[in-house]
Amino acid sequence: MIAGLLQQSSKAQQLMLDRYGRDVFAQVVRLIPVVENAEEVYQDVFVKVFNNINRYNAEKSSLKTWILRIAYNEAISFLRRKSAPVVYFEDYGDRCEALSDAEVDETFGHANQETVQLIRAALKYLPPEEQAVITMFYYDELSIKEIADVTESLPTTVASKLSRTRKKLCRIIKMLQS
Repeated sequence: MIAGLLQQSSKAQQLMLDRYGRDVFAQVVRLIPVVENAEEVYQDVFVKVFNNINRYNAEKSSLKTWILRIAYNEAISFLRRKSAPVVYFEDYGDRCEALSDAEVDETFGHANQETVQLIRAALKYLPPEEQAVITMFYYDELSIKEIADVTESLPTTVASKLSRTRKKLCRIIKMLQS
C-alpha cells in the first residue's frame, strides 16, 4: 500500500481510506462535533496524508499512529481558528476547590446517562488539546503511550495532562450542575 501511495495510485489511496478512514473520522468528529466541519477536516487529513506519504517513517511509528497524529493536528488547528469559549479555572480563585483523585474517580467511575451528558457538555469548555486527550483516552480507548505518540509528547506529560484535565472536567461538571 505504501509503495502504491508513493506512486499516487488511486487504488492504494482507496485502500488507505477503507482501512483507516473510520478511525480518523471518529477521532475528528469527537473533537469537532459539527459534522460538516468534521468532514472538511477529515478530507484535509487525507489530502495531507497523500501529499506527505514520503515523510512517513515506519521506524518511528505505525502508519495508523502517523495518520492519527495528522488528524489530531488538523483538528486542533481547526479548533484554534474557531476559538470556542474556554474556561480557565485560575480565574475562579477559591471558588474552584482542589479535587481529590477519589472525587474524580467517583465522577468518571459511574458513567450513567446523566454523567455522560454532563461530560459531553463540559468538554466544550476545555481547550482543544485537553479535549483531544480526554476523547482519545475515553472514547478512542488509546493508551497513554499511544496518545503520547499521536500528540508527540512524553507519556508522563500525557498522564499528567490527563489527570489535570479530568479534575478540570469535574469542576466544570460541578459548575454546570449548580
